Amino acid sequence: MKQKFYKIINYSQLKFVHGGVNPENSFFIERNLTLKRKSPSIPLEIKFQKETKPRYNYLIQNPSETENLVNTFESGSIAMVKSGNNNSSSTEFFFVTNKIPELNGRYSIFGRIIKGLDVLEKIIEEDFIKEIKISN
Repeated sequence: MKQKFYKIINYSQLKFVHGGVNPENSFFIERNLTLKRKSPSIPLEIKFQKETKPRYNYLIQNPSETENLVNTFESGSIAMVKSGNNNSSSTEFFFVTNKIPELNGRYSIFGRIIKGLDVLEKIIEEDFIKEIKISN
């Protein structure tokens, strides 16, 4: 089953591309109770430079702390969508097309597009992921 991108948010200098299991999808809603019982949501995870382990559910209080984050929002970053609290990520993700420091430390970044950023700019709703290659 191919998953389509279900929400595109366009601003003048930034684009958010949402994918994963859309919670408004009736198939997801039918299975939602089962999914929640079997797998708890994923907590916010951020990592600071010079620390060996990431921090979970840590809310940044001082904006200057974001300068020491390992992962920050750059063009092509991919992160988990949250639904209101720090333990809310599960099956949805989003890409950003530009640097956006306002999101740093608020979402779990787990990857970045390193080749093909021009394709990200062209994605529209109903497009889908055909192939993913992971490199170190």
